[in-house]
Amino acid sequence: MAESLANSIVNIFGTDGGAFGHYVLVFCISLLPILELRGGLIAAYILGLPLIPSMIVCYIGNMLPIPFLLMFVKKFLNWLGKFKIFKGFVNWIQHRGEKKAQEMKEKQSRFEEWGLMAFVAIPLPGTGGWTGSLVAAILNMDNKKAFKVIAVGVAIAGIIVAALSYGLVDVIIGLFK
Repeated sequence: MAESLANSIVNIFGTDGGAFGHYVLVFCISLLPILELRGGLIAAYILGLPLIPSMIVCYIGNMLPIPFLLMFVKKFLNWLGKFKIFKGFVNWIQHRGEKKAQEMKEKQSRFEEWGLMAFVAIPLPGTGGWTGSLVAAILNMDNKKAFKVIAVGVAIAGIIVAALSYGLVDVIIGLFK
């Protein structure tokens, strides 16, 4: 899913924006929920950008909204839920976050941080930093602790996606260049 979305976005904006334009596009993709760093790295690969700078740009783009999400996601959803037009969406988001939080509590009752990190690190749609922030907020985790855990999870997801999209051998060689 992330691959087809990233490919569509690259096709919409084109590939003639030069290196700076490509990095801006990759950064913006990494900011978005669902796509996040995973979509940004796939777009970077499609655009032919080098691995290490792409990982840095994508990581920063993915992590930028996380502190704000941790601090305000519950307040924002509660406020948004007051409007009839958004009530169904808010209920769906909260239900999804509560479901993920409950799964994590059941599986990792004593290891909340490890569970959250593993959840964020799995490079599947709906398991990134955005959803991890929602789960951390629902679990009432300390924001600083949650941010650190999410940061590690996003980094692990980045390594996994880079290995898959750039090729494992290219990733290993790129790390030692």
